[in-house]
Amino acid sequence: MIHVVAIITAKPGKRDEILKNFKANVPAVHAEKGCIEYGATIDTDGGPFAKFGADTFVVIEKWASMDDLKAHGASAHMKAYGEKNKDLVANRAVHVLQNA
Repeated sequence: MIHVVAIITAKPGKRDEILKNFKANVPAVHAEKGCIEYGATIDTDGGPFAKFGADTFVVIEKWASMDDLKAHGASAHMKAYGEKNKDLVANRAVHVLQNA
């Protein structure tokens, strides 16, 4: 199994717009071959925990194989999603992991 943790930081005040676009794209991603999990997360309220901040969200993904992840990245709907958000994103860090 392949795990992906993508940390997306929006330009100030643009996170909600990106999340709206993300949520609209989720059904297409869930329909992809090998998609086990794909969803956006944000900081919780309360507690002494580290925060990503108001402009950042984290995408948690699980894929059956690296080939499935590569196909996901090359899909038409992901290219369209990237194009729609290109002027809204300040930074993106994608970590691709495997079971230890």
